[in-house]
Amino acid sequence: MIIADLNEIQGRTYPARRRTQNLVGGLSPVQAKNFSMGNVTLEPNGGQVPWHNQEQEEVYFIVEGEGEMCLGEERRAVRTGQAVFIPSKVFHQLTNTGDKPMRMIYVYGPAGDVAHWKQELEGTLPKAGIDVPALPAGAQPQCTKKPQ
Repeated sequence: MIIADLNEIQGRTYPARRRTQNLVGGLSPVQAKNFSMGNVTLEPNGGQVPWHNQEQEEVYFIVEGEGEMCLGEERRAVRTGQAVFIPSKVFHQLTNTGDKPMRMIYVYGPAGDVAHWKQELEGTLPKAGIDVPALPAGAQPQCTKKPQ
């Protein structure tokens, strides 16, 4: 039996002010062919999974906190207990709009790394409205580098 313990997974910190801990796939001891899963903690007041898309279908489940979810041309408030389905290739962004950390679980399939992780760490994430489609009107701005 292989067990991934969230309390033992250091995870990775990203410039957009979040920490991602792989539970299935990535650096986790648990590997699967058909899906990846992880825990993400977004820092208060703007921690973000920046505007991006990918080949895989995905679900974000909000474990705690409140935020803004942008999906294609839509923008909506999200909160604890809600799940958002993200279709393949649709641009999306999640921003913590609260003053406490926001936690979410992601699941996507099939398994494999997604390009935006590496792009964000390298500072090469495509910019909303310039390199890729614009964010929905009124959305929190995309974070492409760590604020000073």
